Formats: sequence, C-alpha cells, structure tokens
Amino acid sequence: MTIHSSFDERCYELLKLIPEGKVTTYGEMARALDSRAWRAVGSAMAKNKNLFVIPCHRVVRSDGTVGQYALGSDKKTELLQSEGVEISCGRVKDLGRYMHRFAG
Repeated sequence: MTIHSSFDERCYELLKLIPEGKVTTYGEMARALDSRAWRAVGSAMAKNKNLFVIPCHRVVRSDGTVGQYALGSDKKTELLQSEGVEISCGRVKDLGRYMHRFAG
C-alpha cells in the first residue's frame, strides 16, 4: 500500500477538477494549493498510481511542452489528443485556449 502525503492528496483532488479537453500547468496547480512548490506537484504526479482515475496527463509545463508521463510522453500526447487538445511538436498548441485555471 502506498502512503501519499497530504500535499499529494490535495494535488490529486485538484486534478479531478480538470475537465477533458483542458490542461493546467505545474505552477498553476501549485498556486491553487497556495504553494510555490511546483516541483512538489511534479513529484506528486510521478507518484500517481491511479492514472485513469487521477488524470495527471492533463498537467503540462508552463511553456506548453507535454512533458513526462508514467506511460511515456507519446501516450500522454495520445491521451490529450483523444480529449481534443491540439498538440504540435510536443507542445500544446495555443495553451491559453486549453488552459484550465482554478477558481480562488
């Protein structure tokens, strides 16, 4: 059994709020959690074992680069494209269009 930190659990709950066809960034998630720890957000994503319940594929880098994923960046790209997110050369095309910002 994997034990997650409270921060990780907060990240996972936040991720569940991102609708299909939208993405967010590590920094945006950190801000929504009242933190500047965007690297800790990345660490939480890397520890996610419930990939189909907790959609960590919807988190991208601040420049729109798709970034890493447990099943590989190609699979992350495929998942995002299947949700309608346009990807070109490994980046979300027009990040502002697909960006999900958290209320708060």
